Amino acid sequence: MATLLRGVSGAGSKARVVDFGSGSSMMGESSAPSKGVYAPVDIEGASDQLAPGMSKGENILRWGFIRKVYGIVAMQLLMTTIVAATMMANKPLALFVRQNPWIQFGAMFGSFGALFALFMYKDKHPTNLAILGAWTFMLSITVGTACSVYAPAIVLQALILTTGVVGGLTAYTFWAVRRGQDFTHWGSYLFAGLWGMVLWGFFQMIFPSSDAGRTVYALLGTLLFSMYLVYDTNMLITKHSVDEYIWASVELYLDMINLFLYILEILNRSQRN
Repeated sequence: MATLLRGVSGAGSKARVVDFGSGSSMMGESSAPSKGVYAPVDIEGASDQLAPGMSKGENILRWGFIRKVYGIVAMQLLMTTIVAATMMANKPLALFVRQNPWIQFGAMFGSFGALFALFMYKDKHPTNLAILGAWTFMLSITVGTACSVYAPAIVLQALILTTGVVGGLTAYTFWAVRRGQDFTHWGSYLFAGLWGMVLWGFFQMIFPSSDAGRTVYALLGTLLFSMYLVYDTNMLITKHSVDEYIWASVELYLDMINLFLYILEILNRSQRN
């Protein structure tokens, strides 16, 4: 379900992809220089320079925007961790949720509704933060339900591996963008791959595949969302308007959650084999 939500959020954000240095986006004006024109680099602030050609003023604004987004994502992940840990520690609660499909369907359809509302009110503070909190909580119930069926040791291993992968890919993207690389052209390919995964997932629900097929599906999902994390981090650094902190947080959060769930599935199948 989180994969499908990422597809919806990806569709909503596709219209906002603009060329770094172009005149404007749908959400607002961009102050970056035009393509191929590089502003003088401040030697004293070179260690904090996010991308070539970014002015000192924009660089300061970008760093503030990035800190704000990662702060919101940290709060989302904290909420998800608390909900998942509560469901894993309280077996009767987890069993009650699993035995009452209306709770899971309510969380699933509620998260879709909240995501749509979030897109509509993403620029209206503090309404956007309230909707984001409700959406995160409903998605956390889905994640907690999934975690409750696995052994705690496997969940902990998946959490550690996901933390390492996210940290490594994020650091790599900041390093690469600082040296002039741009991953924006990945967008259309990742979007096509995402909907291919969604369709494959629905197909598996109707015609269950073998353990090998599910393992391949989880491996491809891990690869896809690792690449999405690089792409969305690149968008965060150079493309998103500084007013799009809510949608940028949604994208990064979904990348991390999906990556965790696919790694969890891989570890579980490797343990069983």
